[in-house]
Amino acid sequence: MKSPTGKHPPPPRQRRATWRLLAALLSWSLAGSAALANPAPAVPAAEPSAAAVLAAAPKKSKSTADHSKFKELQGPFASGSEVTKACLSCHTEAGKQVMGTRHWTWEYTNPDTGQKLGKKTMLNSFCIGDRSNEAFCQACHVGYGWKDDKFDFHNESKVDCLVCHNSGGYKKPAGMAGEVPTERTELPPGSGKFIDPVDLAMVAKHVGKTRTANCGTCHYNGGGGDGVKHGDLDSSLNKASKELDVHLASKASGGAGFTCATCHQSDGHQIAGSRISMTASDPHGPMLRGDTVHAGRNAATCQSCHGDKPHKQPSLSVELLNNHTSKLACQSCHIPEFARGGVATKMAWDWSTAGQLTPEGKPIQKKDEHGHVIYDSKKGNFKLAENVVPEYLWFNGQVNYTTQDMKIDPTQVLKINSFMGSPDDPKARIWPVKRFEGKQPYDKVHLQLLVPHTATPDDTAFWFNFDWNKALQTGATATGQPYSGQHDFVKTEMLWPITHMVAPSKNAVACASCHTGPTKSRLGDLPGVYLPGRDSQPWIDRLGWLAVVGAVAGVLLHTAARLLTRRRKNQENRHV
Repeated sequence: MKSPTGKHPPPPRQRRATWRLLAALLSWSLAGSAALANPAPAVPAAEPSAAAVLAAAPKKSKSTADHSKFKELQGPFASGSEVTKACLSCHTEAGKQVMGTRHWTWEYTNPDTGQKLGKKTMLNSFCIGDRSNEAFCQACHVGYGWKDDKFDFHNESKVDCLVCHNSGGYKKPAGMAGEVPTERTELPPGSGKFIDPVDLAMVAKHVGKTRTANCGTCHYNGGGGDGVKHGDLDSSLNKASKELDVHLASKASGGAGFTCATCHQSDGHQIAGSRISMTASDPHGPMLRGDTVHAGRNAATCQSCHGDKPHKQPSLSVELLNNHTSKLACQSCHIPEFARGGVATKMAWDWSTAGQLTPEGKPIQKKDEHGHVIYDSKKGNFKLAENVVPEYLWFNGQVNYTTQDMKIDPTQVLKINSFMGSPDDPKARIWPVKRFEGKQPYDKVHLQLLVPHTATPDDTAFWFNFDWNKALQTGATATGQPYSGQHDFVKTEMLWPITHMVAPSKNAVACASCHTGPTKSRLGDLPGVYLPGRDSQPWIDRLGWLAVVGAVAGVLLHTAARLLTRRRKNQENRHV
């Protein structure tokens, strides 16, 4: 049956669905009006929960296992160690593997020098040292509970699986010895500042491969803050543009879509690449991952993917560019500046000015026009910078370190580390570095560097009492070094290799940036390499000028001969 309009009416089921839709819309409209008439009180924005963070995370996964379905991970968990026990019930060898790495031991014996290195005992120009400050610094340890020298390095349940494999919603606050808060906690005690608990079950059910942000949690913040230490590692790399880093930028933005683990590949949790055991040159072709012929090579070098003849485009200059690799590290041309992502890096730190207080005895901070802290009563004065042009030096991969047991000369700038290498060394290449300047305490009698106790709240910690003698005595006791009771401050410097923030090829260092006068050349007066445009040899210059004069003379003679012959021909033509 047709309606007066000539169209068939909708069937009863369709009419009922339409009425239900109209009723729902009407109800929604009335509810919205009521809400506008009686708005709910505003609630302060809170830090998103683990569930919210994980819900917003990308869902794409190629994993063959859905950890959210494992009964072992349903929780509740009273501690991080309980999560680890659940992980090890399936990943039976993971704990032992992690415990055999530098990420766990914080120790390393340099095969070139025999020096015992690692974060546990090494000194630096930033926070100076770890001993006596473990409860604070060990927030960046891949374990739980390292607060003093009694930590059990053989207890697998103390391995922290989540710190590397979480997908968000996980945080280890400084001051808790690497433990995770499972209830609302005041930190530091008595400060009136509280941190929320971590939902360990939610985090455990969403574990996955390591993300760039996982690595960055510690490696960005080394030295006490975002971008402080390295200069080429900071939080801007989490969402890098192609202009900032062609490798870490997403494929959607034109980059390679790498994570840290793409280059720093792991084998049994042993991760390739280290600043204390570097590969300065790798004169080989690209390696096929897993091929035993490449055993012993560092999988984190540029050459491991690009080879030692990386320039392939058809051009007369390709061979010339490839010849540069026998003298230059790839990074020297392809990282024009560091700290390019909008995060400033510290270039200097003066501990000798720390301890200044207000007339009321309160600590102070001062900031520059960009909002960067340039003075802190706890730490002293800082200098920060962005878009920094590196310094360049010859480097063969060997680094020598000043250790606490060495005697120093306080009248000279003390090198905390020294990059070895020379133009005559076949393993050496010209590398870009960040040169960091410091001023830190030493013992005036024993002429040795001192590690201050600073961060954990007690009567001897400098950040809580601003008493250098107490802080240095406690630090000396923890490190097993003597303290005479007399201290002063020595100027220091420390070098950091620049190897991240690789720019697109169009933004690589221009030829003229090096091939120019010595006062303008990036390489300055670096010896051992002849740079046309920067360098000159008197006899070569004389030969060159003779060639120029000869060429000009030849042109003039040729011109004169042509003029004479033309004049003669013109005269002959007139006589005819």
